[in-house]
Parts: sequence; C-alpha cells; structure tokens
Amino acid sequence: MTETARLAAGDDAPDFSLPTDNGDRLTLKDLRGRKVVLYAYPAAMTPGCTTQACDFRDSLASLRAAGYEVIGISPDAPAKLAKFRERDAITFPLVSDEDRSVLTAYGAFGEKQNYGRTVQGVIRSTFVIDEDGKIERALYNVKATGHVAKLRRDLGID
Repeated sequence: MTETARLAAGDDAPDFSLPTDNGDRLTLKDLRGRKVVLYAYPAAMTPGCTTQACDFRDSLASLRAAGYEVIGISPDAPAKLAKFRERDAITFPLVSDEDRSVLTAYGAFGEKQNYGRTVQGVIRSTFVIDEDGKIERALYNVKATGHVAKLRRDLGID
C-alpha cells in the first residue's frame, strides 16, 4: 500500500462528474463562481458519517449564507445515498464515487488506521474549493464529531 498524494492550498481541485443521490449528475466545474465544501466520508448510514452529515445539514443555512455549497462524496451506490438522504433529511447533494477515482485524486482514499490496523479506505477529509476551482483548504483525517463547528470557526462563519 502506498501513500496517496495529498492536495494543498493553491492546487487545482480535480474536476469530476458523478451520479448523485437523486439520479442527477453533479459536475464540479458547473459550480465555478461559487465556493464549495466537498467532504469525503467512508460509508453512508454509519454512526460517524451520520453525525457528520447531520452537522453539515444543520449548518447548511449559515454555510450557504457565507456563499458555500456543500457536497458529500463516498463510494456508496446512488441508491444507498438516496436512502441516507431520506432517512436523515440530508438537504445537500451526495455524490457516488463507486470506483474511488475521485476520492483517490483528492488524496482521500488510501492507507489509514482503523482500530489499530492499517487498511485501505476512505480518509475522512474536507476540501474547501474557491470560486476559481482552486483548493483553499485540504483537511485530512478529520473527526466526524465537532468538525463542522471547527470548519465554520476556521472560515469565519461563527
């Protein structure tokens, strides 16, 4: 297993066009001119990922008021994402990266520690992308709980 290349501030955000939880496709370059918070999570409907998604959902009004669109990305199939959206009233797009190519391009798939073992998987990460499609912040190995509140503070939203 090898270390996945990590993105840093100033890098171009890798473009993508992926299926969403509602059957549409979401293309990153279509969001140019807006700021985007793209967060990568391991699996829909697991406790940590639910906590994180609900935190983003509950903060969505203030993030949008500050000009940010929120997108969640995971390797889950669109049908599972639709169930997640419905179960937890998720009010922002969830995109499916079943082959993990976009997660890998963002450095959010690779070696990680899981219960003391080194495994391949999704590295819980958040990317703030500016209006020009550049990475403003790349945050890796974030915690599911409390991360959104910290992100809001770091972005000057609170």
